[in-house]
Amino acid sequence: MSKPSVAELRPVVHPAGVKDRRSGEHWAGRLYMREISLRWTRHLVNTRVTPNQLTYLMVVAGVAAGAALLIPGLTGAVLAALLIQLYLLLDCVDGEVARWRGQTSITGVYLDRVGHYLSEAALLVGFGMRAADLFGQHEESANWLWAFLGALAALGAILIKAETDLVDVARARSGLPAVKDEAATPRSSGLALARRAAAALKFHRLVGGVEASLLILVVAVADVVGGELFFTRLGVAFLAAVAVLQTLLHLVSILASSRLR
Repeated sequence: MSKPSVAELRPVVHPAGVKDRRSGEHWAGRLYMREISLRWTRHLVNTRVTPNQLTYLMVVAGVAAGAALLIPGLTGAVLAALLIQLYLLLDCVDGEVARWRGQTSITGVYLDRVGHYLSEAALLVGFGMRAADLFGQHEESANWLWAFLGALAALGAILIKAETDLVDVARARSGLPAVKDEAATPRSSGLALARRAAAALKFHRLVGGVEASLLILVVAVADVVGGELFFTRLGVAFLAAVAVLQTLLHLVSILASSRLR
């Protein structure tokens, strides 16, 4: 069986609205990864690889990115950033293969969500362990405060996703349809303004896998120059603060919006 061309794939695997989903499509997907993923997808659609197997590989790549941060120096940070890009690529490809074959399923959606939880949490935990200097590269013994802050950032990242997903759980249990993007508008004008400001600053993105991996790479470069872990530790503390604050703000935003009505 011949491989479909990119032109044949595009209208099927990228139907109208996929790239424009306000809450579902990452900026990196819109900017470049969806174009890269199409080239991979055309080679996979006629193979025996299933969409769920691709999702499992996505999870492996994401969790491995967190583990890679245990490698000291710039090597670990570069490897983690590359693995997160592979994670993002597989996150695009699994859905594209499923749409082309007509194999979309509830199981696939569930695995995808679990994969995001695990991968982003693993990256932040790995960042905290890196800052703790687990293997004593810069200190005689590990400083576990930084590992705790990394775990706190990971917990915040998980809770932010859970707050979003639990909206649909609450609505389903109340016999209501899934929430639509327009229902996310806060009823209070003050909260609406705050939400627009946060969206413009991409504040909610900072604990996401792609953004966090890029921040980790930047602070790793800074620490190579400085010869210590100052910037890595500053980055962990910053992401922990962002995660805690965003968890609270996101919860307030949901409760104040029409999503639960």
